[in-house]
Amino acid sequence: MKRNLNDLLYFVTVAREGSFTRAAAHLGVTQPALSQAISALEERMQIRLLTRTTRSVSPTTAGERLLQAIGNRFDEIEAELELLTELRDKPAGTVRITCGPDVLRTTLLPKLTPLLREYPDIHIEFDANHGFRDIVADRFDAGVRLGDTIDKDMIAIPIGPELRMAAVASPDYFARYPIPQTPHELTQHCCINQRMVRSGGLYVWDFDQDGGDLNVRVSGQLTFNTTEHIVYAALAGLGIAFLPEEEFGSHIEAGRLVRVLEPWCQPFPGYYLYYPSRKQPSPAFSLVVDALRVQRKRKPVNQGQKGRKA
Repeated sequence: MKRNLNDLLYFVTVAREGSFTRAAAHLGVTQPALSQAISALEERMQIRLLTRTTRSVSPTTAGERLLQAIGNRFDEIEAELELLTELRDKPAGTVRITCGPDVLRTTLLPKLTPLLREYPDIHIEFDANHGFRDIVADRFDAGVRLGDTIDKDMIAIPIGPELRMAAVASPDYFARYPIPQTPHELTQHCCINQRMVRSGGLYVWDFDQDGGDLNVRVSGQLTFNTTEHIVYAALAGLGIAFLPEEEFGSHIEAGRLVRVLEPWCQPFPGYYLYYPSRKQPSPAFSLVVDALRVQRKRKPVNQGQKGRKA
């Protein structure tokens, strides 16, 4: 019996996305057309492949078996098609990257702008979010995380310098309150808390004391889950803020913010691009990696170095 390969591709996408809406957006088709194609496939095969509820879509036992049988085949076909771009005059293809909004703004876009101008047939899709995505299950080509949060079975490429945290407040704030001399004194101050998107908990401010970690739980009137609003609140004199120093750089230089406790803020691994070790890179992906890569003289990533956890 003839099979419509489009219908099979539609099924794989819906099963992986767990949503007709997301699958339709990914495939560039309408949701009714996608639903009709899946129903026609089930009718031809005379077996239900997907269980549909008002909130989710999941494969049935038969659907899971079909997904396992053909899903990787479509991935292999897609990968081979991308590799054929080696025969073009210039590389082409789409590279999907998941990352945080801040590193997208400060690092990825500035570094990739020259590449995009030189290679108009290369397309990059960014998934900007504060959580950790499974790049294999969600079919991303790569992700970006802080160096010491990456699984050991991934290839990790440094894309930026080492980072340092900075505790800052406005001159107006320190005109009203004494400057803390040790991290423990932060408990006597009004601090601006950060709600971590991934865990849902409040970020515990972590400092370095003679090579060991020193964690301080702070309190204050304000809590945000976005870094830009933490910066605004610090500039307004509403408390002491604690973020990577690059978030405050220009404000510290201009004197709008005063940095404190600097000896307790030691460098830690910065951002890395990571991807599965078994991935065969396409020419477009290799160009993206080369554009982002930086050379560092430092210890390997996974040596227990301190970093900021989400």
